[in-house]
Amino acid sequence: MDPAQQSAQESAPESVVESAQDSPPDAIGPLVLGPMLRYIGETDATVWVEAAASAAVTVHVDGRDWTAPTFAVKGHHYALVVVDGLEPGGAWDYAVSIDGVQVWPEPDSAFPPPRIRTIDRERPTRLLFGSCRTSVPHDRKGHQTNGVDALRTLALALARGEEDWPDLVAFIGDQVYADETSEAMRKFIAARRSLEEPPGEEIKDYEEYSHLYQLAWGDEANRWLLSTVPSCMIFDDHDIRDDWNTSWTWHEEINRTPWWHERLMGGLASYWVYQHIGNLSPAQLADDEIYARVLAESRSGGASELDLTEAVFDLVRRTDRHPEVYRWSYRRDLGDSRLVIVDSRAARVLEPQHRSMLDPDEMRWLDEQLTGDVEHLLIGTSLPFLLPPGLHDLEAIDETLAMGTHGRVAAAGAEKARQSIDLEHWAAFNDGFVEVFEMVMEVARGQRGRAPASVVFLSGDVHNSYVAEVVDARTRHGASSRIVQAVCSPIRNPMPRMVRVMMSAFARGLVRPMRFVAQHSKDVPDPRYPWVVTDGPWFDNCLAQLTVQGRDLSIVWRGGEIRDGDDAHPVLTTVASVRLPGPTA
Repeated sequence: MDPAQQSAQESAPESVVESAQDSPPDAIGPLVLGPMLRYIGETDATVWVEAAASAAVTVHVDGRDWTAPTFAVKGHHYALVVVDGLEPGGAWDYAVSIDGVQVWPEPDSAFPPPRIRTIDRERPTRLLFGSCRTSVPHDRKGHQTNGVDALRTLALALARGEEDWPDLVAFIGDQVYADETSEAMRKFIAARRSLEEPPGEEIKDYEEYSHLYQLAWGDEANRWLLSTVPSCMIFDDHDIRDDWNTSWTWHEEINRTPWWHERLMGGLASYWVYQHIGNLSPAQLADDEIYARVLAESRSGGASELDLTEAVFDLVRRTDRHPEVYRWSYRRDLGDSRLVIVDSRAARVLEPQHRSMLDPDEMRWLDEQLTGDVEHLLIGTSLPFLLPPGLHDLEAIDETLAMGTHGRVAAAGAEKARQSIDLEHWAAFNDGFVEVFEMVMEVARGQRGRAPASVVFLSGDVHNSYVAEVVDARTRHGASSRIVQAVCSPIRNPMPRMVRVMMSAFARGLVRPMRFVAQHSKDVPDPRYPWVVTDGPWFDNCLAQLTVQGRDLSIVWRGGEIRDGDDAHPVLTTVASVRLPGPTA
């Protein structure tokens, strides 16, 4: 039995606690938010904490201690404790103290102790992934409007020892919704400013983002899960605003609003603090131009807390103007697999005549990461790389029209459609799409090291889940790897039922007419490596689990169900499962 699973079974009561339904953690004590177990390697890990005041944060593991001072941003206090010198493949309970006072686990917690579980190269990877999670209460009303939170449902099942322990959870977009706020968030905003002034009920600045993260991660069950399962993250549009960086026209229009700059700065600065630094390994933290200051201050033993406000906001200002100055993408090595997480929002090239999902610097970096010599190469990108074929052709046609190939009127209409119905995925940035596809095919053909059994894109965004695969990759294109797209969305933000029916029919019905239009237009690019949707779509709230089984993969999408009116304890259900056998000679 997995050590972490055994610990959960031994520690959890038969019925795990009545979890807090909607309130963030109590800020009166020294711990505001967290701890969150973020990076995990073979011998090291990082633990993120938000504290109520300047303090020293200590992580205790098996009689050893690691301490880091807090740093400040906009009057908030954070620490990222690097825990190193661990044994590969080990598992240990840990505790967190602030200025010598233990704050986690809480003494009356009904959840098992949090654990640090290092990577074991011989242990098959078990990876959770998904996107799009709103922050509304976990009560009857919240379940009626937004469905059951798949993340919280899994947390309760893990705490009861009913599920195998995952190695990592990858949140691939829309961890928070800055443009669709909950009642609790609107109440907080109204206490600071009038909801009648721009941007109204949307998030305005860093302070509001900080409260938004507390609402997103503060309920008891999810907070426990994030303290004991390592996580990595990447933003998508709603983390900042719907359609963020859709096009040059969108960029010009949003920059004419009086509130956008403050919103963007607050969104990116808070993302750096709450999400990004936890993605980085200890070595990458030491090389980070901002976090290196925290490490230097810690080594010098400075008496006062380091305030990073000016440095972080200067960074995001520069990044907004020149995306190449900072990289949000990163990679994680997971023993038998490699996970490459790609920023498909902030590094876009938006010039109308030269559009790409990735700028040249980001493309070069991705080129370096996409190599073989691993069993499975996993590429996380918030926007699906392989859309259903009909939708792909529709976006490619729209991009062609928006570039003015058929006149100004058609271009204006195509731009309006691009923004109104979100035609801004990889298909709408064809140059970048083609370039990345060629990289992937070189990996699959064994031209970049031993070909992996599979190259799998992991994505979210589209509020439905499905699997797609390149057709006859071996016989038609000489590939030794399967090339697969797996999508899991939403974790908690379902489409209305009628929209689901329309979208499902729309996706199927578009395939032939869009292919006909694309094939009969010299301006619309024809994909060199065709693919088909093999499974799905499913529209349930769910969280996917990808499990490596040698050269085979299995993916299971799990959701939650309320039974007997017990809203506090949803039951884990299986939405769908797909097995992907490794390629045969």
